[in-house]
Amino acid sequence: MELRHLRYFVAVAEEASVTRAAARLGLAQPPLSQQMQQLERQIGVALFHRLPRGVALTEAGQRLLRDARVILAQLEQAADNARAAARGELGSIRIGFTSSASFNPFVTRVIRDFRAEFPQVGVQLVEENTGALLARFRALRLDAAFIRPAAGETEGLEEMPLFREPMLLALPVGHWLEARDAVPLAELAAETFILYPRRNGSALYDAIVGGCLAAGFSPRIGQEAPQMGSTVTLVAAGIGISIVPASMAHLHAPGVTYRPIQGGAPRAAMSLVLQHGTAPAVTAAFRELVRGRLPPE
Repeated sequence: MELRHLRYFVAVAEEASVTRAAARLGLAQPPLSQQMQQLERQIGVALFHRLPRGVALTEAGQRLLRDARVILAQLEQAADNARAAARGELGSIRIGFTSSASFNPFVTRVIRDFRAEFPQVGVQLVEENTGALLARFRALRLDAAFIRPAAGETEGLEEMPLFREPMLLALPVGHWLEARDAVPLAELAAETFILYPRRNGSALYDAIVGGCLAAGFSPRIGQEAPQMGSTVTLVAAGIGISIVPASMAHLHAPGVTYRPIQGGAPRAAMSLVLQHGTAPAVTAAFRELVRGRLPPE
């Protein structure tokens, strides 16, 4: 039995006439009658009562009609699913992001927009530091990630630079610099710093240390915090000060105040990183959505 037999059969059954079914299908009547006779021989039962004018389904024909409609609907759904998968509308994607990226409104907005535009795509979110996310890429356990990579870290991967985010000074409430509208880096020479470890994100660490060195001093690091959020928590506890991406100000931590850095403030670059050359349709759709959401330069 071939699928065309089922399509022809459904048309004849619905029209209750071989003549009308032939016109609907764009076929001549004799070949269509022959196809129905062939189908009956293959199944081994009569499907139609031949009437003086038209046909009527036998009990076996009524059962076949129900099943044939289901089969043809499933076939059409399978074709629709294949086309949707090719457009990136079906499947799954694993998206990583660093703790600081999770506070950036651009990152949260594009993930929300993607879920809204592609509701049938399963989205797995992974929050880890830059080094751990790059390790996931190497193990093929990640499709895309918002990270702040250093030069050379994304070799073998596709990198789309997004923006260079300004950085702010994070101070404990009551700190003597809180009264300033903006603070030059040189004013921080005697302060104790809380920094994100270099092994977890070398680009961010190097941007901060490099900015301090350019201001004439090497920062005194009193504490390292494994996550950017815990950096702010330690600042609130009065253990020291820190320099963080501006989006971290969205973390309204009690006991912390943020001030702009006057002069040559360091910046935190962010990129979308993807597997190079092996991106499935879903990942490609996510990349294009992110590209379309970037503000004009």
